[in-house]
Amino acid sequence: MEELSRENGTAKEGSNAPLLDLEGREGSGKRRGTATWAQTLGNIIVSIVGTGVLGLPYAFRVAGWLTGSLGVAIAGLATFYCMLLLLECRDKIEEEEEGEAESESESENHHTYGDLGGKAFGPTGRYLTELLILVAQAGGSIAYLVFIGQNLSSVFSSPPSLFIFALLLPLEIVLSFIRSLSSLAPFSMFADACNVLAMAIVIKEDLQFFDHPFSRNAFNGLWGLPFVGGVAVFCFEGFCMTLALEASMAERKKFRWVLAQAFVAITFTYVFFGIFGYLAYGDETKDIITLNLPNNWSAAAVKVGLCIALTFTFPIMMHPIHEIVEAKVRSNPFFQNICCNWHGAEYVGMQISRVFAVGLLSLVASFIPGFGSFISFVGSTVCALLSFVLPAMFHLTFLGSSIGLFRKAVDYCILLIGLVFATYGTYNVIVGQPNKS
Repeated sequence: MEELSRENGTAKEGSNAPLLDLEGREGSGKRRGTATWAQTLGNIIVSIVGTGVLGLPYAFRVAGWLTGSLGVAIAGLATFYCMLLLLECRDKIEEEEEGEAESESESENHHTYGDLGGKAFGPTGRYLTELLILVAQAGGSIAYLVFIGQNLSSVFSSPPSLFIFALLLPLEIVLSFIRSLSSLAPFSMFADACNVLAMAIVIKEDLQFFDHPFSRNAFNGLWGLPFVGGVAVFCFEGFCMTLALEASMAERKKFRWVLAQAFVAITFTYVFFGIFGYLAYGDETKDIITLNLPNNWSAAAVKVGLCIALTFTFPIMMHPIHEIVEAKVRSNPFFQNICCNWHGAEYVGMQISRVFAVGLLSLVASFIPGFGSFISFVGSTVCALLSFVLPAMFHLTFLGSSIGLFRKAVDYCILLIGLVFATYGTYNVIVGQPNKS
């Protein structure tokens, strides 16, 4: 599905990164990007950094500030390495296709994550890859609704579900009818600005509570590592944007260096933000750190600003979901028969499918007990599979015969650890949820 070529920055406002368009082609037939290294660096940051960062201090409370720092660093390094694996797989496919297409006038060499799944394991691989992307995107969308509901609840002292159903659901249904992502781009950038402002205000407030910061727990046991790891993986979940971001760059050979710069900066920011938040509030740290802010006008303005921005970027998160659902509806024989007998059936059917999708996710969001536990669950399951397990499997499939024993061992370790992490992280969140009081 072509819309998945944006790779659904699962995650994040980055699905609307403004410089991902590919303009023109090189002589070989490859698509040629136009983004500079600085623009690509900005796009990577926009694609990765989202509201999940505001749940990091709570994860540090669960795991301890030292364990939390270690978990974020490991998640960042592993995600970066697996992004490089994905690029290697794409390069290998391009080399093979160039050899096969020498006699052709033009070849299509811009591949999506779903394409890699299809080429590695056939239709089943493509279906599984795109299904995981869809579930991860749905998880990110639900996290948006939970975040908005809980922050508005803290400002206006009403149940989060009231805001989800009475305010967000009708508004998001109307916004779901907007099919042009470019018209929503300013709100995506506004959301990123609000995230930065929220982080700055939180740190400013944190400094006022640093009476005995290092009396906080540094290590709460190994059981906390999967929890903070799940939150960290969710926070780094711009993974599916890798191929689109690299293809958008004019000098693609420099992408790996730019990606490394972005990951170093983002990882250090995540670690320091998580430490500052937890050391300031200790056991009182909420699963969304903005809920710890005092009831003053600046804190309320940040919360409301974040909620407004995310309300209008929610349709961006939903866009690939709508595209997948609509494609399935269109391919249904029963629906095709209706369209043959009623000219306006397709338009009505597509709008109904959008209303249904938004309504279903809103219903799920109303039952989510806590933002921190939910994003850890999503990060520990589908995000871990997308970020670690699949890239390692693809790398072994495409390059297993040409890489050395050490790299094979690393791939197998990532594959095994990713599966264990997903299993134990899921069990830890469902059965051994930390106390959210």
